Amino acid sequence: MMDAAQNLIAGGLIIIGAAFTLIAAIGLLRLPDLYVRMHAASKAGTLGACVMLIALAVFADDQAVVTRALAAVVFFLLTAPISAHLLAKAAYAAGYKLWDRSVHDDMAGAERRSAAQDLADDEA
Repeated sequence: MMDAAQNLIAGGLIIIGAAFTLIAAIGLLRLPDLYVRMHAASKAGTLGACVMLIALAVFADDQAVVTRALAAVVFFLLTAPISAHLLAKAAYAAGYKLWDRSVHDDMAGAERRSAAQDLADDEA
């Protein structure tokens, strides 16, 4: 039988997770360029999903469900930052420009160094 405290904790975690997911969705709609949109989706969206999975683990009576929910949290935390980084790097290589009011482009120097290294390697 479900304990009232367990229901309150699970409900609170669901509300917190839904709030983070809502923030991620608003970020996808409102932020100016691909890179900051991707940041909002990967950070806030992952946190929201993980908190909701933890709520599932708190609410569930079945040990198999708890184990799967916690395994999914670990999977999210290991894969979401890496995939977001690789997608952003691929988008930059494909030519997606930063927002015109961006302050600094850290990848511009890396791309130039890489091209210069490729040219030096071709000449050698």
